[in-house]
Formats: sequence, C-alpha cells, structure tokens
Amino acid sequence: MRLLLDTHAFLWWNEASPKLSRSARRWLSDPDNQLYLSVVSAWEMALKVQSGKLGLPTSVSVYIAARLNHYGIEPLAVSLGHVLASSALPPYHRDPFDRMLVAQAQVEELTIVTHDSQVRKYAVETVW
Repeated sequence: MRLLLDTHAFLWWNEASPKLSRSARRWLSDPDNQLYLSVVSAWEMALKVQSGKLGLPTSVSVYIAARLNHYGIEPLAVSLGHVLASSALPPYHRDPFDRMLVAQAQVEELTIVTHDSQVRKYAVETVW
C-alpha cells in the first residue's frame, strides 16, 4: 500500500508517541508499504518550529532528512495538479496543509495515515 503520512502521524511515529494508534504503527512498520511525506508537511513543521509551537531535537532540515532516510520515506512534491485538485475540494477542512494532503492523496491514489476526523470526510482512503 502507498501511504501518505499526515504531519502528526510522522511526528508521533518518530517520537514513539502513544498517541499513534497500534494499527497506524503496524501500517507504517510494514516493509511492503511505500511511505510518503508531503513537502507541505515539511513546510508545516518548519513554520511551527519557527513560531515556537514545535520543538525538535535538531534543526528541522536535519530532523526531516534524517527521518526520511531512516524510514525510507519518499518526499512528495506539490504539483500544479495537486493545487488545482485542492481548489475543487468541499470546505470540510479549513487547514490548507490538510486540504493539500487530501488533494495529493486523491491525485496520486495514496492512503492517508491520519487521526484527523475532518480529513476522513473527504473522498480519500485513510487508515488509523
């Protein structure tokens, strides 16, 4: 399965947080699954670090690069198709980062690993 990690799922997995469900942990740990992290999530983390809302053990650039390498996660760039798809989404979620993840998942046929109930309202496959 091709899985797109929501920002909180990426952070919780790397922190070994109990907030990450056992099911999500199994999905992420399965070597048969291909994992993706959107550059939108990287941007969201960078903004939160800058604003003091997120603390990481190293700089955001070092942290993300090391975690992607450690877990074999592929970065997912934002394309024009993703942007256009996001503009057509119903307004279930106001967060532009989450809306972009939904659009990317739809366009790329990915399943989103998320705890966010608003994301699950969209026509996109999710696991948690």
